[in-house]
Amino acid sequence: MIALAGGPVTRVVALGAHCDDIAIGAGASLYTVCSANPRLRVDALVLSGGGTEREDEERSALAAFCPGADLRVTVLKIPDGRLPAHWDEAKNTLEDLRAQTSPDLLFAPNRFDAHQDHRGLAELVPTAFRGHLVLGYEIVKWDGDLGRPSAYQPLEADLVETKVTLLQQHYPSQRHRPWYDREAFLGLARIRGIECGERYAEAFYVNKFTLDLAGG
Repeated sequence: MIALAGGPVTRVVALGAHCDDIAIGAGASLYTVCSANPRLRVDALVLSGGGTEREDEERSALAAFCPGADLRVTVLKIPDGRLPAHWDEAKNTLEDLRAQTSPDLLFAPNRFDAHQDHRGLAELVPTAFRGHLVLGYEIVKWDGDLGRPSAYQPLEADLVETKVTLLQQHYPSQRHRPWYDREAFLGLARIRGIECGERYAEAFYVNKFTLDLAGG
């Protein structure tokens, strides 16, 4: 069973269907865990955008969101919106990654995401990482699929500002999108902060975890 504890984190896996998914959904939390654990190993896998300007953006952005980390980034070339047709490639790549690392923490899309690529990746994760703590991040979009997450990472105001700045700085290809703006990112962080009694937060879906009520 998966344990949720405050012990040291030495390895993290971050998964995204598209370049910028990880940064939007879990950028501030990733920044937090990397800042608190020098030389943390982070394996980031993105399914689409390989060989394009999007890959360059992703590598630059993740380097900024993972300060001091031993960062290893892989970006595949699966076409956007076509994950079901490339199921075997995605599955095999996840299995290869699992053979290389056993993370203490894994960031990935959540299973309730309306985008088929996000949802498909979320469904694949437990087939490769069966006994790991998976935090399913959320991405606000026109589908209207925001739900009721169960885990929160509170964020200081300056860290939220850092996240927004890095998103705008490192993904110029996305600035034209009507939802890709400061108000959207700050707004969701504020709402999730209200829900957990803080000013700002990132929120996640957690399938299952064990408790350590004795503190042993």
